[in-house]
Amino acid sequence: MSSAWLLPEHIADVLPSQARRIEELRRELLDMARTYGCELVMPPLLEHLDSLLSGTGHALDLQTFKLVDQLSGRSLGLRADTTPQVARIDAHLLNRAGVTRLCYCGPVLHTRPEGLHATREPLQFGVEIYGHAGLEADLEVQELALDAVRRAALTQVTLDLGDARLVQGVLAELSLPADTLDAIIAALAAKDPVGLASASSGLPAGAVQGLQALLSLYGGIEVLELAKQRLPKHPLIDAALADLQWLATHLQATHPEVVLGFDLADLRGYAYYSGVRFALYAAGSSDAVLRGGRYDEVGAVFGRRRPAVGFSLDLKSLVALAPASPLRAAVRAPWGEDAALRAAIRALREGGETVVCVLPGHEHENDEFDCDRELVLQDGRWVTRAR
Repeated sequence: MSSAWLLPEHIADVLPSQARRIEELRRELLDMARTYGCELVMPPLLEHLDSLLSGTGHALDLQTFKLVDQLSGRSLGLRADTTPQVARIDAHLLNRAGVTRLCYCGPVLHTRPEGLHATREPLQFGVEIYGHAGLEADLEVQELALDAVRRAALTQVTLDLGDARLVQGVLAELSLPADTLDAIIAALAAKDPVGLASASSGLPAGAVQGLQALLSLYGGIEVLELAKQRLPKHPLIDAALADLQWLATHLQATHPEVVLGFDLADLRGYAYYSGVRFALYAAGSSDAVLRGGRYDEVGAVFGRRRPAVGFSLDLKSLVALAPASPLRAAVRAPWGEDAALRAAIRALREGGETVVCVLPGHEHENDEFDCDRELVLQDGRWVTRAR
């Protein structure tokens, strides 16, 4: 019989020190998003399953906890990703004609962890821009993503770029069974030439050569020129490479400290993304800190296909990589019934100060605050002084 205090695997309590850091960064990121013109939305954690999974693909279905609504008898789901919900809000509740910038921050639940040490309850922060098909929106989202990791004080940042249209162009309108396409995408992502050869057997020679070429197309900016030489000529491929070049030029000019990388075979989220996709890496993590890109089809299932681009990250993972932040300065005060003392404490708190009252018998306990000052009685008045 398991102990009552044990939690499910890959589910954990967030203790005071980490919770403080998560909340501080959450507020900073939401305030940052607002400076870009983003509006905050708060979708529900629970939705009808058919709405929650509309247009998202098989992978998200497997990640979604499902239950039955005791009121209606319909199947419900606990969201595993917030983007489909935000697309629904943009399409139906807001229904604006122009550009809409939305941000969100809330928990999502996964049936399985995405990595060995990952949580099944990420705290997902994200930004979406709807209504603009041009690269200006892609660039804005990528700069916002870079701003987010900068606020977390991450170092050795690499922005990795790719495009879902490349493999579409290589396959040149071939109608492939879903399992064959999945096997090709998995082999490309794993850089597995044997698996790719097996998955692509029977395809036209040009398609096989293009897929094999994608395996080696990763590295720096030179990859784009190599791709022009090695990939077949196709409008989708030409457009993808031109867009990646445009974004690289602008990012290099405004963020020279960021390393730009290109992995044209990394097609994670292929069924989801419709154009440029990106991932951010930083020191201390072998996996991406955040992922994003263009997904113009995300609102189509809600009856309103709108250009869309965005990114999301797990705030818990981001904080785990961030350097420790200093404790918040506070005032240490004695506990007492003296009216003047209580009035002084109230005045300090109303002025924005943190005042930690020392309860009787607990004078030597540590806490989550840096009590660099104390409230003392001096000449009949309660005043603060440095400790």
